[in-house]
Amino acid sequence: MSPRDAIARLQQQMEAAIVGQRDVIRLMIVGLLANGHVLMESLPGLAKTRAVKILARSLDATMRRIQFTPDLLPSDITGAEVLHQDGGKNVFKFEPGPIFGNIVLGDEINRAPAKVQAALLEAMEERQITVAGTTHPMPELFMVLATQNPIEQEGTYPLPEAQMDRFMMKILIDYPDADSECGVLRLVRGEDAGASGGQTRSDAAAKIPQEAVFAARREINAIYVSEAVDRYIVDLVNATRHPEKYGEPLAKWLQVGGSPRAGISLDRTARTHAWLEARDHVTPDDVRAMLHGVFRHRMILSYDANADGVRPDQVVDKLLEVVAVPA
Repeated sequence: MSPRDAIARLQQQMEAAIVGQRDVIRLMIVGLLANGHVLMESLPGLAKTRAVKILARSLDATMRRIQFTPDLLPSDITGAEVLHQDGGKNVFKFEPGPIFGNIVLGDEINRAPAKVQAALLEAMEERQITVAGTTHPMPELFMVLATQNPIEQEGTYPLPEAQMDRFMMKILIDYPDADSECGVLRLVRGEDAGASGGQTRSDAAAKIPQEAVFAARREINAIYVSEAVDRYIVDLVNATRHPEKYGEPLAKWLQVGGSPRAGISLDRTARTHAWLEARDHVTPDDVRAMLHGVFRHRMILSYDANADGVRPDQVVDKLLEVVAVPA
């Protein structure tokens, strides 16, 4: 089976278990293939956690879950040196924490204070954890998918900008349409009937091997990007840093723009989008398709923008309007 066929099957398996969220599934797969991390935000009950579980279940991968709470400690995530008895001697051995998995679900990440959220920084960027002066590498397949609820304020801690920038994309999940919601009812009804009947899932043979993901990544790395598209990516990033060059309302809305990591993420996701569209080169449309997910969490809006109720997606829409598209 070719990498493209394997990824297509992965998408089909996820769409069969998550109704009405095809765009969300597509973006999760983009994050997986682009070797990035994803922040998922929605109101309660819109299948954030389910989507991550289905992704992990469809892959031949180990899933770990971190339930973020206010009393969590950094060592609860990274692991710690623990005293053991070995041949009558006291020795310290490293006990890995739940961060050491292939697919790591950070559930309700904004319910833990910043010092706990910071425990993810080294793992997400450098793919390693340092404990007691010893560095422990993460698995080759390593992806953090964190969830948060935008409407709850009590007992939550906003993610610092450095933490937000580690996420390649931020995915917003909306309510499904009426037909999709009817499909959700039928799907859950069927799952309940299967569980009450004592049926068990036997999908081990259908799991997508990790090598298929790595092979797809190698093909994505070979996707051609022209100098004109490179310049378009850089122009979009620079427009967030120097909005005054583009006049109102960008100059009024933007306070801090994207980092170089924004351009790198946009390049990787655009190449992945081109690969999923079965093309060997990146077009401006690939860049534009990924821009909202890559930029919406990396810009700090001004006081005026927040006072006027301007959303980050509106700023991205304006960027797409004012930054020239290469011919």
